[in-house]
Amino acid sequence: MNIENLPTANDMLDKKYGALGTRSREEFNEESLAWFYGNMLRERRKELNLTQKQVAEKLGREQSYIARVESGKADIQLTSFFRIAAVLGIQFIPTFVN
Repeated sequence: MNIENLPTANDMLDKKYGALGTRSREEFNEESLAWFYGNMLRERRKELNLTQKQVAEKLGREQSYIARVESGKADIQLTSFFRIAAVLGIQFIPTFVN
């Protein structure tokens, strides 16, 4: 098989989750982003040697909530994400692009 015949990542995603713009593909994209940001928070928490319980206590939440966020299973508001990030010393600076 030569390289021209290899499927692209988008080809494979289209086959498994549907074409861009379909509900199934949008759900996949949303779940992927939730996992990505949850993983980012988890890695930072580990760098700081904090437990999920310690982070939860600083936020006034339950440990299970932090676990769901880190695994991408919680549908959180942007303000909640920023609060968790702040506890972990992550600062976001908005950038506007035209």
